[in-house]
Order: sequence, then C-alpha cells, then structure tokens
Amino acid sequence: MRPSASSRRSAAKAAPAQPPEVSLYDEVTRKIITQLEAGRFPWVQPWGRAKGAALALPRNGVTGRRYSGINILLLWGAVFEHGYPSQAWVTFRQALAAGGAVRRGEHGATVVFADRFTPKAEQERAARDGDEPGKVAFLKRFKVFNLAQCEGLGGEGLEGLDGEAAPLPERQVVPAAEALITATGADFRIGGQKAFYVPSLDYVQVPPQPAFTDQINYYRTAFHELSHWTGHPSRLGRDQSGPYGGKAYGREELVAEMGAAFVCATLGITPTVRHADYLGAWLETLREDNRAIFRAASQASKAADLLLSFQSDPEPPPPPAGAVARVAEPLAAPLAA
Repeated sequence: MRPSASSRRSAAKAAPAQPPEVSLYDEVTRKIITQLEAGRFPWVQPWGRAKGAALALPRNGVTGRRYSGINILLLWGAVFEHGYPSQAWVTFRQALAAGGAVRRGEHGATVVFADRFTPKAEQERAARDGDEPGKVAFLKRFKVFNLAQCEGLGGEGLEGLDGEAAPLPERQVVPAAEALITATGADFRIGGQKAFYVPSLDYVQVPPQPAFTDQINYYRTAFHELSHWTGHPSRLGRDQSGPYGGKAYGREELVAEMGAAFVCATLGITPTVRHADYLGAWLETLREDNRAIFRAASQASKAADLLLSFQSDPEPPPPPAGAVARVAEPLAAPLAA
C-alpha cells in the first residue's frame, strides 16, 4: 500500500536536513584565510618547517611539469604543514607505475583542475536557437602524494627532482636573477628610496641592493615590481587602474606578491614578506569572494611564467663596472611596493 501524500510530506518534514555541500572554492578560500589569520603567508617561505626541501615550485614527480595557480599554494602549504623534504608529487597510479606505492595510512594533498562543460539543456537551446552553447565552469579535485609519502619508487623520471638549492654567494648576488632581470628588457631603474612600477610610463624603479636590510630582498622586490610590469596592456593586460588602497589596487598587489614568490622559488631565492600592511585588505577580498584567490593565483602564475620565459633568451653582455641606471621622477601615480 502506497503512503498518502500527507504522510509523505510529514516524513519529509521529520527527516533531518542534509548539510549543504561545501564548494571547493569555499574550502580552498577558507584554508588560505585560516593561514593568513594565523600570520602565515602561504606564498612566502611555506617550506620553513620542511627540513631539506628544495626551494622550487611544486611539480609532478614523473612528468616534471610544474603545478600552477592555486595548486602552488595548496602544495606549498602541505610541504610546510607536514615537513616534507620534497617539492615533487605523484598520483596514486603514477606511484604504482613507477614500481612503488604510496605507504599505507598516508593521506594525499588536494589539487584542483578547472574545466568547463555544456549542460544538456544548454545544448538543446543552442540547437534550437542556432547559436553557440554556453559553458559552465567547474572544479575537479584530485589527490596527489609527496615523494616522501611513497616507497619503492624507481621509475624513470623520478631522479634529480629534489636536489638542494645551491647556496647563495657570499655577497648575495644571484647571477641567475641578475640575468633574468636584464633579459626581460624592462626599463629597470636603480636608485631612490622607494620601489614602484609606473604603468603610464612602463618602468620599474627599485633602490640599490645595499639599501636593503636583508640584501636578498632586493631580488624579491625587483620581481614584485616586474610582476606588476607584466600587467601592462602590451603584455598580460591586467586592470591596474585602481586607486591606492582600493580593492582593485589590493588585488593587483596580491598578484604581484605571489608572482614574485613563484619566480623566487624557481630561482632558489628565499624571500621574506614585505606586504603585511595589505593583510586586512586581502582578508576582506577573500571573505567577500570565494574565487578571488583562484583568480589572483592564476594571474600570478601567468606573470611568473612570462618573466621566466625570458630565461631562454641569450644572456646579454654585462654592463660596465659601476654602471647605474638613470633615475627619473615618476610623472604618474605608481604601483608602490
């Protein structure tokens, strides 16, 4: 005997409400907010507790392909949290294919993959109206495991990924960083007491390296400003029109902060954070928009990729000894460091 409509309604009311599924955007954003609230910047020295971890972008231990965007922050965070000595990761199946396995009881780190699909209803509408169907963006999650969580790995492609970064020279001059700055061809000026990028005149200015309390931060500052430089309309074309202190300005600063960290990690440079004064604005932005950190991390990856793409250019001859770039007064409101 089928229950009556009234009894079905009563049963439905009595059934406990199912908790809403937390979106992957919310999950990742909350994780980043928690780290910021704890005073830890996930893009700066996330390997601080990881003994022996090389300074590098996380990458796949089989293909060698670097992770990008939000996945850099997620995997750096996992290295920091668990103290892994490696920046290389594999899937469960990759570990098996390499002749090894993930150790029993190990828990993987989450990475995400953005994709788009066309719902069936939209396909039918497009066929009926004779136009292109729209697509809906979504995220997929995957689990990856650090090489330190695996055993018996002996497959080809798993060697040489986790060597220690070369120690910095005694005077903290990093030749690879110097060569990259020059190779960009940017109008890069040295002098003054402030670091900034002027979008209207398309030039970067930073103080000379001896002016920095920690000289290594000269390079972090240089790549922060060069990350701004990548946003020029002739390059990646980001919105750099926001007034100082505004939300758009803060978003651009967040992109430059992470972009510099990604470049420094690739070059083996350990930077320290300089933009703690933006923390409040960043937290406000992330709390208002659960996709803000995804967009910022994606744009930061593109900025870092553009800068690092100049590494393949032939290295130009060094400038004359003692040469210092000419400094001009800014004629427009700069994006200050």
